[in-house]
Amino acid sequence: MMQSTFPLLSLAIWCPVAFGVLVLAIGRDDNPTLVRWLSLFGSLVSFAATLPLVQHFDNAAHGFQFVEKAPWIDRFNINYFLGIDGISLWFIPLTALITVLVVIAAWQVIEKKVAQYMGAFLILSGLMIGVFCALDGMLFYVFFEATLIPMFIIVGVWGGANRVYAAVKFFLYTLMGSLLMLVALLYLYFESGGSFDIQSWHQMPLTMTAQILIFLAFLFAFAVKVPMWPVHTWLPDAHVEAPTGGSVVLAAIMLKLGGYGFLRFSLPITPDASHYLSGFMITLSLIAVIYIGFVALVQTDMKKLVAYSSIAHMGFATLGFFIFNDIGVQGGIAQMISHGFVSGAMFLCIGVMYDRLHTRQIAEYGGLVHVMPRFATLFVLFSLANCGLPATSGFVGEFMVILGAVKFNFWIGLLAATALILGAAYSLWLVKRVVFGEITNHHVKEMLDLNKREFLILGVLAIAVIVMGVYPAPFTDAMQVSVTDLLKQVAITKLN
Repeated sequence: MMQSTFPLLSLAIWCPVAFGVLVLAIGRDDNPTLVRWLSLFGSLVSFAATLPLVQHFDNAAHGFQFVEKAPWIDRFNINYFLGIDGISLWFIPLTALITVLVVIAAWQVIEKKVAQYMGAFLILSGLMIGVFCALDGMLFYVFFEATLIPMFIIVGVWGGANRVYAAVKFFLYTLMGSLLMLVALLYLYFESGGSFDIQSWHQMPLTMTAQILIFLAFLFAFAVKVPMWPVHTWLPDAHVEAPTGGSVVLAAIMLKLGGYGFLRFSLPITPDASHYLSGFMITLSLIAVIYIGFVALVQTDMKKLVAYSSIAHMGFATLGFFIFNDIGVQGGIAQMISHGFVSGAMFLCIGVMYDRLHTRQIAEYGGLVHVMPRFATLFVLFSLANCGLPATSGFVGEFMVILGAVKFNFWIGLLAATALILGAAYSLWLVKRVVFGEITNHHVKEMLDLNKREFLILGVLAIAVIVMGVYPAPFTDAMQVSVTDLLKQVAITKLN
């Protein structure tokens, strides 16, 4: 472990939270301009605070870096214990970048309760970064659960007509899963002699029965968050009702908390159970990839289509994790990072169309390329990235996972590869109906192309998608040592 002399991780976590609280404290609807500029300044400072982590990260080092540790609740040996490795590194600047874009995206769209909206996203950003940094089990749980509160408020207050139903469903699903995780954390605490140190849990011997029960407890928490089939039904509802910013953060970051949990908890703490249940996990992942791909094909609402495609793409990530080879696990992580860029961009594109026509029904559109050529170009790019076009970020993770799956078992690799065909089918079907063809709705003729603010947001994500697709080395190099160490750990039995 590399101890940090300057608390970079604390800065990355608490900077957006502090700005969020400040925005809430001074925010009034009589001066929304001040609130917007302060929120933008806060999100940019918070993003800048994450960049030294990437700059000073040592790709060759083993273990955790930028470690901070201080006593928190002495009586129960709970510590404020932070650190990151190559697995968690890129999720931190990704979270901060998405928050900047969400603040800019809401600039003219959100007119009521502006301070509360911006404040909720800034606080949520800090809490999600905390999840990726926590090395204490209870600290992880607090951050993991606390993210529910701002998102519940965002969906419940600024969402659509059925926002309360969607918000409550989201909250109940994720809370129920997390309560089982809490039971597992408490069992590990007592079994380890009174420690919440996640790294000590990684080394702790456990019986097969204990491992399976702990694995299942973690599975409920993380599978709901990912979300995996069949506990995925809350996600389309939440996406459809959430405001654009809520959908972007939900897809780009919050789903990754579940995938990250598998890598930090399930695999290293219960390696024998992970191997024993890997067939079950691979089956669930393949169902998500194939069945949900067919479900996406028949959607009439753009948000629902992209929401279901998110479930299919996250199925790729979990498939990569449970085939237990380095290229598969790295591919799963790369898929999650890429999905952050691509799904965020897709929901922002849908937000751009909704702001103009106030409908998400695919049938209401058609021929957008004739009136919105700049938008059409970017929308096509993101749709192609969504189906894994080479030279886009979407290709990197999917190709690595399929390669890893073929190495593990040819038939599993073949089944996973069918998802590329399904991804192309629903993505190109969406593009054909929305962007190309004749203009069938006279309201579409009046739609204006991207303004400078919208072009900036989508342009940043377009650059990210292409850069990661053409040159993925910074992403894969950073995670290589950590993934190799994880797989070595998972290969060793912990049965006592």
